[in-house]
Amino acid sequence: MITIEEAKTKKELKEFIKFPFTLYKNNKNFVPPLILDELESFDKITNPAFETAEAYFYVAKKNNEIVGRITAIINWSEVNDQQKKKVRFGWFDVIDDIEVTKALLEKVYELGRKHKLDYVEGPMGFSNLDKVGVLTEGFDEVGTMITWYNSPYYATHFEQLGYVKEKEYIESKFPFENVKPEFFEKANDLVKRRYQLRPLNFKTTKEVMPLVDQMFDLFNKSYASLSTFVAISDTQKEYFKKKYISFINPEFIKFVIDKDDNIVAFSIVMPSFTEALQKANGKLFPFGFLHLLRAKKQSKDVLFYLIGVLPEYQNKAVTAVIFKEYYETFKEKGIINCFRTPELADNAASINLWKHFNTVVHKRRCTYKKSLN
Repeated sequence: MITIEEAKTKKELKEFIKFPFTLYKNNKNFVPPLILDELESFDKITNPAFETAEAYFYVAKKNNEIVGRITAIINWSEVNDQQKKKVRFGWFDVIDDIEVTKALLEKVYELGRKHKLDYVEGPMGFSNLDKVGVLTEGFDEVGTMITWYNSPYYATHFEQLGYVKEKEYIESKFPFENVKPEFFEKANDLVKRRYQLRPLNFKTTKEVMPLVDQMFDLFNKSYASLSTFVAISDTQKEYFKKKYISFINPEFIKFVIDKDDNIVAFSIVMPSFTEALQKANGKLFPFGFLHLLRAKKQSKDVLFYLIGVLPEYQNKAVTAVIFKEYYETFKEKGIINCFRTPELADNAASINLWKHFNTVVHKRRCTYKKSLN
């Protein structure tokens, strides 16, 4: 018999968080999150996402053992401002038993019907900066800190239950040796002269912090035209600033500014924490912190996390300036592999940025959708 219980207390939420640790215990491609980090994300007082979202955490049990988990989410900015009558689900993990999947999803349907919403979509998080998508290709590739890992049967369960693919995302990789500076050096010089732009590099996190709010404002403007985008609020900016910026090497944050020192483009690249997180196994102490610190300083793999360009500067090759700066930084640090985090498969403009690097799509993931009517 399958029972569904809501996780509310800290102890229950820890059990919710740790279920995939057990499910993928012997899987070398699973990257466990930091337990404290997940707990903070689920804290409705700490995480400003809950100013415009509500979420409920459920576990499925058989014989008093957890066999699945799910989060039912409503992003009210999406529902009210964009008129998307959608209930989301995320943090979905399950054993290969479609009845467990069905029982967990029923809790999502209940929330959606309670608020007269039209459809369900997932897996996805509270906002655009959370993890997204169920893996459909690339199961033999190691995960990252900003994606979920799952077995192939997840997608099979959804399809058997009448879900259809809604959005597809791709993840790509390329060796740094593929980067040939002749592809962007000429454009870099031309763009800087024509539009009176210059790069802005950093040596310390302290130098970055005063400009982070401007960066997020630019991020909101850059992605506003995407149908899936929900803008980041001022309180979310503060939250992400404190939570993530110190994790990123300041040398891996690049801005392009105009003659009046306004930011017109930015990019954030992160060192790969994959191996460090696997060693930490969810725990920051006593040694997890040291593994992460070592990865920050020594990792030879990097992830292109975010890139944004003001709409009026898009299609003007401003990214050539960014690529030139990264080329110099990566060459100095001996970077070996470059990875791109999930991007919409139909975002042709973004995909076109990387056409000279001979990228290889090594993973695909998607969200699934089903009508509630």
